[in-house]
Amino acid sequence: MANPVRITFLGGLGEIGRNCAAFELDGRIVLLDCGLMFPESDMLGIDLVLPDFTWLRENADRIEACVLSHGHEDHVGGLAFLLRELSFPVYGSALTLGLARNRIEEAGLLGRTDLIAVEDGERRRIGPFDVEFIPVTHSVPDGFATAWHTPQGVIMHSGDWKLDLTPVDGRTTDLARMGAIAVESGVRLLLSDSTNAEECGHTRSERSVGESLRALFAGAKGQRIITACFASHVHRIQQIADVAIADGRVVATLGLSMKKNLRLARDMGRLRIPDDKLWDIAEIGDVAPEKLCVISTGSQGEPLSALSRMAANENKWLKVGPGDTVILSSHPIPGNESDVSRVIDGLHRLGADVIHSGLADVHVTGHAMQEELKTLLSITDPEWLVPVHGEYRHMVHHGRLAVSVGLDEDDVVLCRDGDQIELGDEGVTKVGEVPAGYLYVDGVVGDVGHGVLRDRRVLAEEGVVVVIVTVDVTSGEVIAGPEIVTRGWVHAPEAEDLIEEARQRVIESIEAADDTDLETLKRHARKALGAFVHERTRRRPMIVPVIMEA
Repeated sequence: MANPVRITFLGGLGEIGRNCAAFELDGRIVLLDCGLMFPESDMLGIDLVLPDFTWLRENADRIEACVLSHGHEDHVGGLAFLLRELSFPVYGSALTLGLARNRIEEAGLLGRTDLIAVEDGERRRIGPFDVEFIPVTHSVPDGFATAWHTPQGVIMHSGDWKLDLTPVDGRTTDLARMGAIAVESGVRLLLSDSTNAEECGHTRSERSVGESLRALFAGAKGQRIITACFASHVHRIQQIADVAIADGRVVATLGLSMKKNLRLARDMGRLRIPDDKLWDIAEIGDVAPEKLCVISTGSQGEPLSALSRMAANENKWLKVGPGDTVILSSHPIPGNESDVSRVIDGLHRLGADVIHSGLADVHVTGHAMQEELKTLLSITDPEWLVPVHGEYRHMVHHGRLAVSVGLDEDDVVLCRDGDQIELGDEGVTKVGEVPAGYLYVDGVVGDVGHGVLRDRRVLAEEGVVVVIVTVDVTSGEVIAGPEIVTRGWVHAPEAEDLIEEARQRVIESIEAADDTDLETLKRHARKALGAFVHERTRRRPMIVPVIMEA
C-alpha cells in the first residue's frame, strides 16, 4: 500500500480569492499559493481578507515550501502576512516571484524566504513531492499548472488558465504535456479552475483586445486617452502601448503598482516599450493631449487608486475633463461593481467619454469557459475531480460538466474551505476539517474579528447613542447628567423632547438598580435607553453608557 496524500483547502473554495492549499505526504507539507481577497461591501473599513493561518501555525515545523502558480494577488498576496510568522522557500516563475517580491519586500520579510525560480516544463523535488511545472496561458504571463508526482499517482492542479491559441507572447497552455501524463501514468486527481464554469463556449484570445483598442484609438483622434487595467496584466499593457505608439502617442504610467510592475516586466524582457516612448507622469505637461496615452491603475474602482482620484478630481497629475477618453480595459471582480460604477459616473460628471467592457470588447477573461474545461477533462481523463477556485455555484456547475463528459457522479468531490481530503489506494475521501474562516486586515491590524465588523455595521446603519452620567456609588443618586450624545440616530437640536425623555428613563433605571457597582449601573442604563430608543424610533443604535463615580 502506498502512503496517502492529504490536501487541506484553506481558501478559494467558495469565494473568488484567498487561494491556498496544503499538500501533505509522509508528514511534510508543501503549500500551493497563498493569496488574499479584496473586501466585500459589507466589510466596513477592511483593507484585505486572508486565509485563516491557524492550522499552518500549528504545523509550522512541517512546512517545506510554497509553490506559486502565478503572480496575481489572490494567489501570492498573503505571503507577506504568513512570512511574518513562518519561514520557508517559495518556488515559481521568475516573473511570478518578481510580483510576489514587491509585497514581501515592502513588509521587510525577504530575509525569511528564498525565492527560487523554475522554468517551463521543469521538475523539482520539493520536500516529499516531485513537482512538474506545466505552462498555461492566463491574464498574467508565466503561469503554471502543476503536476504532483506522488506514490498515489499524479495529482494535477490546473492553476488559473485558458486556451488561447494566439497569445501575445506565444506561450500556449501545454495540453500536449497534460495529455502525455494522462497516457504515461494517468491522472488520479484533477483540481481544476471553476471560475467560468457557468459560461458557455470558449474564451476570446487576448489579441482580440488589441483589435478593439485600435478601433477606439482611431475614433479618439485629437483626444487624450487614459486607459486603466490591472497592473499585473503585462500583455494588456503591451497591447495598449503598441496601439498608442502606432497612433503617434507617448505612454505614461500612473499608480505605484503600475510603475513597479512595468519596470519589472521591462527588466525581464517581458514588456517592450522604447525608452523614448515611455514618459514619467511628472513630465507630461509639455505633451499635447492628442499625443498622450496614460496607463493607470484603479480599474476596480479601489477608493484610493489613481483612477478613483481622477474621478473625484483629486489626482495631482491629471485633471480629467471634456476632450478626454477613458478606457477601462477590465471587468469588475464580483463585489466591486458599485465601486466601478461610482468611478465611471464621476468621470462622466467631469465631461470625459468612458468606454468599458459593457460598451466595447476591451477585456477578455483569463479563465477557461465550459468548452475549454471539457477539453481539459477529456485530455487528462482523471479518476477523480475536485473543482477549485470559485464560488460554490461555479464548482457545482464544474462538477456537472465533468459528469457530461463521462466522469461518474461519485468521482466528483465538492469541497469547501477548511476541508481535508485524502487520496489513497481506494480513491478520494474527506477526512477532516480545519479552521478556514476569514482573517480580516485593517491597516496594520490583522484579524479585527466578526465582532468588530458587526459593530461597524450597526454604527453605519443605526448610529450610536452615548449616555454620560455621574453617580454617587454609595447612595446610587445621580449627581450630574445624564448627558446624551448621539451620532447617526437623531439630530439632537431637532429632538430635544425625545432626548429629555431618554434622560428621564436613564435616571429612573439607575435609581431602580438593586446594586450600585459601576457594571450593574451600566447594564441598567444600557437596557433602559436601548428599550426606549427602539420603542420610540424602531431603531437599534449602539448604546454606550459611561458611568462615572462622584
